[in-house]
Amino acid sequence: MSYAIIGSGHIGGALASQFARKGIDVQIANKRGPASLANLVRDLGPSVKAVSLQEALSANIVFLAVPFSAVRDSVREAKGWGGRIVVDATNAVGVPPGELGGRLSTELVAEAVPGARVVKAFNTMFAAVLAQDPAQSGGHRVVFLSGNDEQANVEVAALVERLGFAPVVLGGVAEGGRLQHFGGALVGLNLIKHPNPGR
Repeated sequence: MSYAIIGSGHIGGALASQFARKGIDVQIANKRGPASLANLVRDLGPSVKAVSLQEALSANIVFLAVPFSAVRDSVREAKGWGGRIVVDATNAVGVPPGELGGRLSTELVAEAVPGARVVKAFNTMFAAVLAQDPAQSGGHRVVFLSGNDEQANVEVAALVERLGFAPVVLGGVAEGGRLQHFGGALVGLNLIKHPNPGR
């Protein structure tokens, strides 16, 4: 299984740091090319590799951690998704509601990656929180996720757990994605899930 992060800003860097923390190999790419990521990959260690955008877009699971307005341009070089998973970590910050046409931003992301199984995740917490060790106070920081493909939700939830977080699957995008949507009830929350003492 291969993983890639598109975007090297605050969210992309925070995600990459979590892969590095667990020693899970991940590729990272941006529009400026691998050379622009030299300092980041040096600081994070050998499990994080800078690659071209086209190479990153061929991973089994691709994280979109770019500004919402840059999504279409960022995925333009993809050769075809063929059922691969795209994790939408974007937020439509500053986008006038009229530009969304009454739709959720993740629905528009899905249109930009036809044939991909899209899961909304890692978009509800601030980057500084996302970069912290997810093991906190005897529990694990919660990551909410939603998607219309049940198996994709299962696969992303397993990766979320492998990264040290506690996944909470909210169902489909129309229901759970609305709660995760920028301005939704779950955005900005920093929750810790504790083990059930009865187990």
